[in-house]
Amino acid sequence: MMFRAAALLCLMMVSLTATAADGLILLKSPHSPTATMDKLEAIVEEKGLNVFARIDHAKGAQSVGESLRPTELLIFGNPQGGTPFMQCAQSAGIDLPLKALVWQDDSGQVWLGYNDPQYLAERHGVADCPVVRNLSGALEGMTKAAVAP
Repeated sequence: MMFRAAALLCLMMVSLTATAADGLILLKSPHSPTATMDKLEAIVEEKGLNVFARIDHAKGAQSVGESLRPTELLIFGNPQGGTPFMQCAQSAGIDLPLKALVWQDDSGQVWLGYNDPQYLAERHGVADCPVVRNLSGALEGMTKAAVAP
């Protein structure tokens, strides 16, 4: 009986791990984590979007005596894009403003990831929300520019 419970728990954990990255778009970056995030932040500001926060998770870990490979989160957006999305589904506000994460994996590869707006629209039951295509295109353009050589 105990073995069955342990096996079920392991299966559930594997299942959660497999779905944890659903909806994430990942891009490899040839730059350092800091350079990648600096480029993205500059592009976001150049496009006239608001940068609400840049969070250095590795620095946070260090502040409590822990270590974490470079990991930074950029929170950004503007009401022009976010408001129409929330008019389609107000619950989308939990996923807004937009976010992008830059991190270095254990092999040294730098990644830039962000939530796919289409995935978010489906999550909130508004897959046909007209603004989603614009958000997707804008995010794709900005993130690809940030990881360009």
